[in-house]
Amino acid sequence: MRTTKFILFSFICISLTSCNVLMQGVSNSGTLSIPTTDKENIAGIKNALLLGTERAVSDLSIENGFYGNQAFKLLLPEEAQTIVENISLIPGGKALVDKAILSINRSAEDAVKEAGPVFKKAIQDMTISDAMGILLGGSNAATQYLQKTTSTELKNLFLPKVQASLKKPLVGDVSTTETWNLLINAYNSAANSTLGKLASLKPVNTQLDQYVTDKALSALFTKMAETENSIRTDPAARTTTLLKRVFGQLDNK
Repeated sequence: MRTTKFILFSFICISLTSCNVLMQGVSNSGTLSIPTTDKENIAGIKNALLLGTERAVSDLSIENGFYGNQAFKLLLPEEAQTIVENISLIPGGKALVDKAILSINRSAEDAVKEAGPVFKKAIQDMTISDAMGILLGGSNAATQYLQKTTSTELKNLFLPKVQASLKKPLVGDVSTTETWNLLINAYNSAANSTLGKLASLKPVNTQLDQYVTDKALSALFTKMAETENSIRTDPAARTTTLLKRVFGQLDNK
C-alpha cells in the first residue's frame, strides 16, 4: 500500500513539474515558445515590409505629405538651381518657381498612391536567402535588402505612375509638366539671350520624371525603415501574431 502511495505521489510531482516547465514555455501572447522556422522568418520579414509600405503610402500620399514635410519636400532638381540663382532674369520668375515646386510635390503625393501594388508585388516576389541574417541585422536591414535587390525593378514600374501624375492638372488646373515647361522655357530664353551669354548661363535640360521618381522612392524607403525599426524595438508595434513571433526573438538580444 505504501509503495502504491509513493508511486502515486511521485507521479503527481513529476506531472506538476512537467506542467510548470510547459507553462514557462508559454509566451505572453499565449502561444508556445517554439523556435521559428526559416519559412516563418521570411514571412515575418515580408510582413514587416508590407506594413511599412502601407504606412509610408498612407503618410506620403496625403496633401502636403511631401510639400509640408521638410524632410521630404522636393525642391528644384540640382541642375535647375541656377534658375533660382538668376531668378531676376525671368519676368514673374519667383511665382513660377514657387508654383513649379508646389506642383512637383503634388505630383509626388499623387504618384505614391500607386506605389502600394508595385511594392507589394516586389516584396512578395523577393527571394530571401539569409532570413536570420536580415533579422539580426541593423535597424533597417530588411528595408535595405529590399532596396538593394529590387530598386531597379521598382523604379521601372513606378516611373510610369509618376509620368501620369506629372500630366494631371493638380494645381490651378495646370499640370506639373506644363508649369515646369513654362519655367524652363522662360529661363532658357534668358540664358540664350545676349545678357545670358555674357553671364555664361547655360540652358537647363533635366528629366523631371526621373527626378520625381528617385525622390519619391527615397522617401518611401525612408518611411519604411522607420516602421521596421519600430517593429524591431517596440513590441506594441508588432500588430500580427507572425510579427510577434518573428521579431520577438530580438527582445533578449
